[in-house]
Amino acid sequence: MTENRDNQSNTANSGAVSGAEIVLEHVSKVYPGQKKPAVEDISLTIPAGELVVLVGPSGSGKTTTMRMINRLIEPSSGRITIGGRDALSIDANKLRQSIGYAIQQGGLFPHMTVAQNIAVVPKLLKWDRKKIADRVDELLDLVGLDAGQFSERYPRQLSGGQQQRVGVARALAADPPVLLMDEPFGAVDPITRGLLQDELTQLQAELHKTIVFVTHDFSEAVKLGDKIAVLGERSKVLQYDSPEAILANPANETVEGFVGSGASLQQLNLVRVRDVDIEDRPTAHENDSVPEFAARIDDWGIILDSRDRPLRWTDRKHLLGATSLKNVGLPVGEVVSTSSTLQDALEAILAERNASAVVTGARGRYVGVVTIETLIESIRSLREQHHGNPAIVDAHADGDSAESAVPDTAESPRS
Repeated sequence: MTENRDNQSNTANSGAVSGAEIVLEHVSKVYPGQKKPAVEDISLTIPAGELVVLVGPSGSGKTTTMRMINRLIEPSSGRITIGGRDALSIDANKLRQSIGYAIQQGGLFPHMTVAQNIAVVPKLLKWDRKKIADRVDELLDLVGLDAGQFSERYPRQLSGGQQQRVGVARALAADPPVLLMDEPFGAVDPITRGLLQDELTQLQAELHKTIVFVTHDFSEAVKLGDKIAVLGERSKVLQYDSPEAILANPANETVEGFVGSGASLQQLNLVRVRDVDIEDRPTAHENDSVPEFAARIDDWGIILDSRDRPLRWTDRKHLLGATSLKNVGLPVGEVVSTSSTLQDALEAILAERNASAVVTGARGRYVGVVTIETLIESIRSLREQHHGNPAIVDAHADGDSAESAVPDTAESPRS
């Protein structure tokens, strides 16, 4: 398990780290009229280029802690440095312009178009028009939205997931070294939330920002975090470590409460789809030859759009008599990305009782498929790796449950 996460980390860090180290030294916040501090004497080092999750119950001060980093809330005492510079020594407006900030439901300006929302900070920084326009197009592509289709739309014309994508694009507009995210996916449905989590992981693998992510969902923390800071009352740091270490050895009963009884399934959130075997299947674009595609299909294949994104499953039966690949086959259902976890992949497969799930990579492009057989073998391997670990002995029973939920016989995905 640790080896898999290490491999993932090495892959992500193969490019240059563009983030900056954040250090909080004995930081406190006391609001006027309050006897007790909202945050009391927190010290935390957030490494450059890593995604650190602050997780804790409502009222624990995690959002206050994060907002003191960009001085949306001024600390009462203590010191915060970003890239070695004292945050209090920087003009507050200039500091905020240098830090990306994404919140729940995107926080978009309703009277501005998507392009105008993304361009807010670059305009404040007096970028020229062409540079701003190019950056807007680049960022929309980065978050999986077509610039020609979405640039001139208003927030009310977007789904919740699309609004969150635009919110992330706006936060990244000026290429800040630090990105603060305050429960950004909390207001979307579970499927969209999973996709957004995957996309954030993909983006981080490309960009290597320093990301501080606030959530109350421990599963989300395990899935996203390089490190997790479990916070108690007044942002007391109960444990600050890797997801693997916290799952295996919770520091106390409060942390155990966050881990919960589903620790075994949490283990599946530590391994990414890219860490297991991804199989290939024949593919074709909608304008390709039907006979040529049919000749390459043994059982089934996948039709892609012009940007190599998966559209539909198909087999030879679907192709009989077809003169074009447009509208042939059945829509691809829930897909997973290379950044998705094995838990995501298992749920995607079981949701439609398929033997496989389509895997996408950067920009939603087709990569291959992951099969139920691969997942079963991975689950067995995880159990063997952790055999004899007291912290995960009980997990084996749940692991059995995960395996037993899988059909004994794998069927064709769209038979």
